[in-house]
Amino acid sequence: MPTDTKRVRGPEVSQSPSLYFCRPAAAVPLHGPRADGRQRDQVDVRPVFVRCGLVSQAKGSAYIEAGNTKLMCCVYGPRETERKDETDMKCGRLTTDMRFAPFSCPERGSWIQGSQDKDLSLMLHESLHPAVCLHKYPRSQIEVNVMVLENSGSVLAHAITCASLALADAGIEMYDLVLGCSIRQDGDSYMADPSYIEENNCSSVSSGNQGGLTVAFLPSLNQISGLQSDGEMTEETLTASLILPSFTTP
Repeated sequence: MPTDTKRVRGPEVSQSPSLYFCRPAAAVPLHGPRADGRQRDQVDVRPVFVRCGLVSQAKGSAYIEAGNTKLMCCVYGPRETERKDETDMKCGRLTTDMRFAPFSCPERGSWIQGSQDKDLSLMLHESLHPAVCLHKYPRSQIEVNVMVLENSGSVLAHAITCASLALADAGIEMYDLVLGCSIRQDGDSYMADPSYIEENNCSSVSSGNQGGLTVAFLPSLNQISGLQSDGEMTEETLTASLILPSFTTP
């Protein structure tokens, strides 16, 4: 009997795909320690691993891990601007692009840049722009590309730190490094460096006092270069989150 040589035969013994499904995440506890053992209302962040210079084709690169959050950033340039109408004779141009890998989130996404990616790219640009000495690179552009390999929370804050390290690895002149820090208010308590579950779950009984804040901080200059918030937060939490970057700076 003739056989189909182009057909890929499956394994003789197979298992149900339901065995590999992730269990639904439990609700975030309102009191006591967090799911990963960290404490509430304290500057308790996840361990961070950083390495620069991993991508040889880029002028500068950096890789960062914070818990299960993993990001890669590549910097290209300075190079001549592609469009002549955007050329500035006195100042350079900084472009940022931040994307999520399709496998980075619990729900598989697309390679096409969505609205969330564009918003995060704009926030990343606003945080990095004040720190880069663009007047040193007239008629040039510097490209910053960030790829989120795994999203386990606080991606914007760690993307800011990763992009700043990649710029330094590329030899781009900067006024100071930029550090990102995020905080999440959950009822009467707040959580530093929230995880993906903590960002998307609300454990409070009421819908109020739920919000997040990401700060881009220049540690040597003691200045804030970027600020992004969502939801509803109390004045005490906003004040504590602005002081938080100075405590997390090594």
